[in-house]
Amino acid sequence: MMNKTLSTHTGFRFEVRRARPEDEATVAEFFTHVAPEDLRFRFLGAVKEVSHERLVAMTRSDDPHVHNFVAFSTDGTLIAVATLAADSTDLRGEVAICIRQDRKHLGVGWEFLGHIARYAEEHGIRTIESIESRENRAAIELEREMGFTVQTDPEDPTLVLVRRSLGDPTRR
Repeated sequence: MMNKTLSTHTGFRFEVRRARPEDEATVAEFFTHVAPEDLRFRFLGAVKEVSHERLVAMTRSDDPHVHNFVAFSTDGTLIAVATLAADSTDLRGEVAICIRQDRKHLGVGWEFLGHIARYAEEHGIRTIESIESRENRAAIELEREMGFTVQTDPEDPTLVLVRRSLGDPTRR
């Protein structure tokens, strides 16, 4: 996948590409600009610092079902990271996105999630979903606006499962 330039409704432009091993230090530095609450929402638990193992998982993948993305502003600043992890059949994928605190409210989340949904659909994934903390109201509202359905996680009432079907279910 080549670099893709996206533009938000606010006119903010950023470039998205697949993450590479050499991005590890940049991704580590990125997380120092993420609000503690957003770290908790991204990793669904108390995280003060993102571990080396997690950074490796976000910048390298020998697993063909895991797709990691990075988004850079035009000045070269890493502003968002995302992971799309598909199941073994490549029919269902779980997406997780994290945005730098000072680049929120520019439409980055909307455009980045839209890009990942299109990527997933192009790769035959039929459903994308995300597990969200019930407290992450901004993300849940954005996902609702993008056509996701929201239901309480049957195993944990503090979490919700958001899900969206992609494309034509008869196509494969």
